[in-house]
Amino acid sequence: MATTAEALLTRYETWADEVRALARARDAVILAHNYQVPWIQDVAHFVGDSLELSRKAAETDAREIVFCGVHFMAETAAILSPEKRVLLPDLDAGCSLAATITADQLRAWKAEHPGAVVVTYVNTTAEVKAESDVCCTSSNAAAVVRSIPEDREILFLPDMFLGAHVERVTGRKMHVWMGECHVHAGIGSQELQDLVAASPEAELLIHPECGCASAALYLAGEGVLPAERTHILSTGGMVRGAEGGEGGKFIVATETGILHKLRKLNPTGEYLAANEDAVCKYMKAITPENLLTSLREGVFEVRVEKDVADRARNALERMIAIA
Repeated sequence: MATTAEALLTRYETWADEVRALARARDAVILAHNYQVPWIQDVAHFVGDSLELSRKAAETDAREIVFCGVHFMAETAAILSPEKRVLLPDLDAGCSLAATITADQLRAWKAEHPGAVVVTYVNTTAEVKAESDVCCTSSNAAAVVRSIPEDREILFLPDMFLGAHVERVTGRKMHVWMGECHVHAGIGSQELQDLVAASPEAELLIHPECGCASAALYLAGEGVLPAERTHILSTGGMVRGAEGGEGGKFIVATETGILHKLRKLNPTGEYLAANEDAVCKYMKAITPENLLTSLREGVFEVRVEKDVADRARNALERMIAIA
């Protein structure tokens, strides 16, 4: 009689075979964000952060893109690959950070600061990107801000923790929108201190969207956290650190879905979640079942109006040219 583990493996293999067969039949590429559940990461053609995935999709010859992420990511893929059909397996896969600002709110903010340069994190809707001068990611935000002349005002949106991090590393004072990702905001510095006390040899990997990022650097400066082992990193930076790595102990402050990829890249390392409850319900709205349905039925298509897409693409291409 098969064990529970064997039965689960058989179920996964059956599901994965059907997913791959349907993807071939549809001429589709499957993209999975680092925060997706393990089954989806393991079956995807590419796993990465949102912009990396959209750029990968633009480079492929596939006719369709099935984006296992959240809505703004599928929009970005549609903007960068206007000739491809983009599917999102669940339209309820939103984003609490992207929802903190609308295009109307941004237009009103711009009116209060005429002539300011609008720097927009990619975790925003297409309509907000279209009202922006240049986009950024968590890994290149500082480079984008440094490229802007010193005498220009900057409106940075929508993440206040990333904005604070960019101000700290660049020395530029910006107007920062008071938005946050509810998952990252919920990761506190006390949790880091408790984990470091239990594992003093561990490296700290902290996403700049986290509510604890500024406090962690302050505590590192005060000697409460190990300064030489406290790192502020994008998800891409965390992944690059794990590639080719061997062993080590790491406390990871971001959405817990990335632990699966880090453990695969460095199977002898020990990766601990800074907060086991840091789980994004929107990312987890994409399930193995609705991925299969998306491939079977061709649902749900995400489209961006041409005028909006053209203006948003300009902001993305300016970012790519800078960093």
